[in-house]
Amino acid sequence: MKTKKYHIIIILVLITISTMPLGVKASTSIDFTVPQEAILSADIQAGSVEDYDPLCDIEVTFTLISIRSLERTQHHTNINKKIDRFSDPDFYMVVWINNEKFTSPVWKNTRYLYDVNWSITADVPDDQEWVAIRIQLWDKDAGFDAQCDISSLYHDKILRNYDADILYNIATGHWNGDDLVNAGSWFTDLSGYGRLNGCDDRSYYDSERDCELWFDVTLTDPDGDGIPYWTEVNIYKTDPESDNTGEDFDMDGCPIEWEHTWGHQMWYDPQDQITYHWWIYDPVATYDNHSTLDPDRDGLENIEEYWTSQWGSDPFRRDLFVELDEMEEGPLGRMVLFPEDSKELLRTAYHSRNIVFHLDDGCLGGGERIPFIKEPLTRDDLHDYYFNYFLHGDIDNWRVGVFHYALHVYDAGWAGYVFDNGYTDHLDSLQISSKYHEMYTFKNPVYNTLRRYTLNIRDQREMVYAAVLMHELGHTLGIFHGNTPGCDDSKTTNPWRFNYWKYAPYKSVMNYRYIYSELVDYSDGSRGKNDFDDWGRVDLTFFQS
Repeated sequence: MKTKKYHIIIILVLITISTMPLGVKASTSIDFTVPQEAILSADIQAGSVEDYDPLCDIEVTFTLISIRSLERTQHHTNINKKIDRFSDPDFYMVVWINNEKFTSPVWKNTRYLYDVNWSITADVPDDQEWVAIRIQLWDKDAGFDAQCDISSLYHDKILRNYDADILYNIATGHWNGDDLVNAGSWFTDLSGYGRLNGCDDRSYYDSERDCELWFDVTLTDPDGDGIPYWTEVNIYKTDPESDNTGEDFDMDGCPIEWEHTWGHQMWYDPQDQITYHWWIYDPVATYDNHSTLDPDRDGLENIEEYWTSQWGSDPFRRDLFVELDEMEEGPLGRMVLFPEDSKELLRTAYHSRNIVFHLDDGCLGGGERIPFIKEPLTRDDLHDYYFNYFLHGDIDNWRVGVFHYALHVYDAGWAGYVFDNGYTDHLDSLQISSKYHEMYTFKNPVYNTLRRYTLNIRDQREMVYAAVLMHELGHTLGIFHGNTPGCDDSKTTNPWRFNYWKYAPYKSVMNYRYIYSELVDYSDGSRGKNDFDDWGRVDLTFFQS
């Protein structure tokens, strides 16, 4: 009798999932605020069209932008989170466009691929509104290739479906399914548009070969503005043979192509088998107050999301921008150099939780080396650096309230701390001093080798630098001793101190016990008493106060 009961429950659950409208996902929802007064057109259907673009033969192109392994060796959870135990992954892609299969080359022995720009193009019917696309990521191994998880759906130990399926709409140039513009509380895609994240199912500490994948899908567009013929003619009333890129018809500070990308929504009615399109931002006739809209509550208003869009920001997904300025080498070879792989450790930690980490270390503009003046530096010296190299002499610099400011110096008197910048009312500034972190890398070599699980000094150094920057950033995100007792407690540093054991469950870089171990992570409060949910407490607007 019990077996039949369980079978009935399972069948009901499967029926419920199968009847969910396209775009609804089985994960926690954030109640984004959609300005209903800004809706341009509701209940619009593309319907049956003989040719969605009579100016050309329509082709759809899938472009892979980047790949990141989100798997980490988590010794404190007794799980070896690596895609390939003996080397870094050998990634390759398999993509179907309307059942036409494409396979990429193999990118060997790498955890991170940037600016891949591998693309494939398929001719599609000009009179069919939808194009089905399936995306798979694989690790190539001798004799047995393993599929990596880029899907947001929950996976149990029996049914593991790591595919990402989307439906591309040639009328509007948007897609939904396992990836979509996350502008409504009835949709849930916390990883953002054009980004897939295998940790969306909360498998942070499970070995599921979790990966992050950035991509884009486009179609043939004769005028090159990225807005399809059907939308230009039927919605915006613009000329489909004229490139409108950069035009701001409604004078709200965001050009038509940005509002087109982020302002469109669609919903599929499974009962009537109809897809409805609507636009929450009107790029042509209605002024949208993008200077006040912050739907993802990451501290960046829409106008700032537009300014930073060249670096991949998403107005419906959390973004964290950090400028890292480093001091020149001082006398006697006093080195100040933040390790490249430390940056990757930070990206992996934040990205797994869908906070996309953007680091301006000279690549995004600015980031020049600051002069070595003396040691130790005083707080007045740090204020001067902030004014000269972050504000560039302009107290109204647009980066204030957008970027956190990190100074990497040789010696500012302490390993790291958040400081009052002296010029604005933003708690956005921090320093880290390499003098101490070089020392902590080599100090107590036997003990640190055991707790960092590696003999490789380079790997240990990368852990130390990543952890200390993540710790200080945690303060600018609102995590302090005052709201988290295990944070910044000097009594947690040694085993003969009571608090070392009391706050042992609090496995976070905010806990001095773990900051220089192999841990580069905040805690999520899942380990019971005296653990604290740093990730749940992260406030991306805190640094603006």
